[in-house]
Amino acid sequence: MLGELNPCGGGDPIPLLSEVLLIGRRSRCDITLKFPNVSSHHCQLEFINGYWRVRDMNSRNGIKVNGERCDMKWLLPGDQLSIAKHEFEINYTPQSDEPPPEEDDPFELSLMEKAGLVSPESRPRRPMAPPAHKPKEIELPQDESEMTEDELGLKFLIDLDDEQSDS
Repeated sequence: MLGELNPCGGGDPIPLLSEVLLIGRRSRCDITLKFPNVSSHHCQLEFINGYWRVRDMNSRNGIKVNGERCDMKWLLPGDQLSIAKHEFEINYTPQSDEPPPEEDDPFELSLMEKAGLVSPESRPRRPMAPPAHKPKEIELPQDESEMTEDELGLKFLIDLDDEQSDS
């Protein structure tokens, strides 16, 4: 057993028996919560590097950790997890001497990845930007209709910077 979820309003503890657990209203979920405000596939618990992490599965009523709404969060022993207003305390012994990994950058995932339509592994990794001390000359197409989304964004920032310099 890798820990347990204890209902805050009383009730039997829910054992955490495997490293990946799907929580939702459907009977096929690893942990079934039969409440109308719980989505069919509400969230997922993953045991990674000795710590539990919860991830919302685009549920209708979301998740909170210690009262703070989130999409994904590392859980420490004693943290309070709210699944559509149903509160649980997670109890486990971390299986690592290291602290949990850093929180993921919320801007790292695209909207398609957040929606679960594209896996992060299928997205090509972008090279890191060059250091700020070496400005890079960028040639933008003259016609905006030929620009990519990134080029349009860059043009907007350049135009904004020019406006601020003029005033």
